[in-house]
Amino acid sequence: MTTVSEPAGPDSVRIGTAEREDAIRVLGEHFAAGRLGVAEYEQRVGLAVDAVNRGDLRPLFADLPAPYPPFMAPPVWPAPPPPVTPHYPAYAPVRPYPSAPQQWGEYSDKSKVVAGLLQILVPFGAGRFYTGHTGIAVAQLLTCGGFGLWCLIDGIILLVNGGTDGYGRRLRD
Repeated sequence: MTTVSEPAGPDSVRIGTAEREDAIRVLGEHFAAGRLGVAEYEQRVGLAVDAVNRGDLRPLFADLPAPYPPFMAPPVWPAPPPPVTPHYPAYAPVRPYPSAPQQWGEYSDKSKVVAGLLQILVPFGAGRFYTGHTGIAVAQLLTCGGFGLWCLIDGIILLVNGGTDGYGRRLRD
């Protein structure tokens, strides 16, 4: 057994039955197109059958135009993807997030007194529906206001501290 000191080139790569059959098939196409005579076709097919590596098959197609066997085609490298340019939308906020604290002194058209009394007197989230907090209001409605306790505490907090409407504006006094 011999040791190889350098990597094999593409022509010294051993071929198998599939490569030989591809070469014979393509030679048949050239024969059918009239590029090869009968004797020359038979000679080249014989050389293709006896070929051991790609270098043995390459001279059989040196004087012929395309098509070539697939293994003789140069490798096709995929094109690199186009550079990605980030797209930033135009920044034009109308207001901060709906739950953000009030920053510009805007007040809601809703009253904290009305919201608090609705929460206490109608214990099914009516005050939260009034202020625009429909998520909390639906939760209170489905739990019957936490058996009245949740709505009572929420109503007292609205009366004492106020709160915000659904857009984050402070409830007016």
